[in-house]
Formats: sequence, structure tokens, C-alpha cells
Amino acid sequence: MAEDPATLRVDKWLWYARFFKTRSLTAKLVAARKVRVNSEPIAKPSFAIKSGDVLSFAQGDNTRVVKVEMLGTRRGPAPEAAALYVDMSPEPNIREYVPENPKFAGKGRPTKKDRRQSDRFGRRRVD
Repeated sequence: MAEDPATLRVDKWLWYARFFKTRSLTAKLVAARKVRVNSEPIAKPSFAIKSGDVLSFAQGDNTRVVKVEMLGTRRGPAPEAAALYVDMSPEPNIREYVPENPKFAGKGRPTKKDRRQSDRFGRRRVD
């Protein structure tokens, strides 16, 4: 199968750009229809992309939207991979840490009395 030199398989490109650790992980994500090219879902890892295409996919808790700048020829170091795309992702979801019990927030370890009260609060009656 000869590819047009102006295109590259989407699974290879996502791997080259270091979005995923292995090509098989990338292929599974594409096969599950979780990658969109120019807002159209794709189902085959062999889908050909070219410069100017916009890819969107989930990565962890965030949605990534990237525009393909170059196709690349290998999986190189991170600076080389970052040159392959322009990141157009929305701001990531940053969760604010809320302590489980605000009474102890930032005060170090609870005292023995505090522990007894919290243990008493957490117990359930078994009938």
C-alpha cells in the first residue's frame, strides 16, 4: 500500500506527535471512534491526514484540539514532536482541592479528641 507523500496515517501521526505512548493505544482509540478529523469521527487507524487538518480527541480528563502543521517522518524528541502541531485546546479542567473535613484543613494532624469525634461520626449501627 503506497501512501501519498502529502498524507500520513492518523495513528502514526498521533504517535509521532507524542500524544500516546504506543501506536497500538492510538489505534484502539481511533477504532473506538473517539478521534475526529475536521469534526468528523473516524473509525480506521489508517485514515490519511494532511497538513491543515484539525484533530480532536480525549486525553485523560481533557479534550485536545490540535491543528496538523507538519506530518513528520519519525517519533523524535519532544521539541521535534511539538513542532508538528498547533494546540488549540480549550483550557484544561483544573479541579480545586477541597479537604474531606474542613475542620482539619491546614492544621496538621488531628488531636486525639478530634479523632474520637470523627470516628464516632463515621460509625454505623449494625442491627
